[in-house]
Amino acid sequence: MIKVIDGGVCAATGFTAGGIHCGIRKNRTKKDLALIVSEVPASAAAVYTTNLVKGAPLTVTKKHLANGVAQAVICNSGNANTCNADGIEVAENMSAAIAKALSFSADDIVVASTGVIGQPLNIQPIVDGIPALVDSLSANGSSAAAEGIMTTDTVEKSVAVEFTVGGKTCRIGGIAKGSGMIHPNMATMLVFITTDCAISPAMLQKALSGDIADTFNMVSVDGDTSTNDMVAVLANGLAGNAEITTEGEDFSTFMQALNTVTVGLCRLIAGDGEGATKLLECKVTGAADTATAKTVAKSVICSSLLKAAMFGADANWGRVLCAIGYSGAAVDVNKVDVSFCSAKGEIPVCVNGAGIPFSEEKAKEILLEKEIDILVELNSGSAAATAWGCDLTYDYVKINGDYRT
Repeated sequence: MIKVIDGGVCAATGFTAGGIHCGIRKNRTKKDLALIVSEVPASAAAVYTTNLVKGAPLTVTKKHLANGVAQAVICNSGNANTCNADGIEVAENMSAAIAKALSFSADDIVVASTGVIGQPLNIQPIVDGIPALVDSLSANGSSAAAEGIMTTDTVEKSVAVEFTVGGKTCRIGGIAKGSGMIHPNMATMLVFITTDCAISPAMLQKALSGDIADTFNMVSVDGDTSTNDMVAVLANGLAGNAEITTEGEDFSTFMQALNTVTVGLCRLIAGDGEGATKLLECKVTGAADTATAKTVAKSVICSSLLKAAMFGADANWGRVLCAIGYSGAAVDVNKVDVSFCSAKGEIPVCVNGAGIPFSEEKAKEILLEKEIDILVELNSGSAAATAWGCDLTYDYVKINGDYRT
């Protein structure tokens, strides 16, 4: 049984976290530096953006995690440290500075940055802020760390669960940032996950890589893949279970717990898209195979026209069909059924690829809710997939019209 609990990245035994304002961001009321620490070295795994333009911290972190071990995560917001001539040096110096303060090896540090691209990152505020950052560490510090990694996010994104492996109670929790430039092709935004479950680095990487294909890779806010996307997981083993080193019942349980956390974070990220007023979830069923289901779901959720229609609570189901038609999936459009669903009920709007009579008033009532399900039945098999996104609003353009300035 998987139970949702509080605590974020501090829910698991042996993890503390904190966050401060060190001076990278002009607004002193917003934290811009976060830290997560395990009291013992942990198995570590990560996935990274496929964008050819990559933030320097990703290159450094990938090198640090080559041995599958890490003990801390440091992340700044307000500056992505991307496309800078001295980016690698700055990321390495960030790692070295926090490692020295914690008496860790610099190679055991996950380093990350998020914010504006192409502006040099002055490391001095970070170095000067490290004593206060370390002092901020707390078993209740997940919220402070979550705030420290936010950019245009409007809400904290945190999920944690409790589960049992080998008779031992284990916990896994995560925090995320992500609101714009979200169209992952491996991971998403920045996500940091911690667990006290004992699992080998190889199996941890297998679990993470397997999970993201159906979670973070199925989220899209605006179709832009970030340069700094990364998901990192630390597993310190302090729950005391026998280490998971192979597939089996324990690994399956761990995967279910991980998936509960990642799906929760996906929904939080999509629902907090820049300028968004609604969380959209496209559920595709009856596909010939999983690849087809995922292609269709992602195409629908990425449609700017559909996103705009959802903002206006307009049951324009033709935009769903249109997105399916250009998705590239081999679909018999004459078999497609579409419904819209929310807390106000469900309304079928298309059967066998053609429109059917429905109440526009009832449809609008359904689409005025904060969470909308777009249900697509392909009637061609038994495969299914889900994708997450948000509506497209006036505020998205306002936010990104002056993001840098």
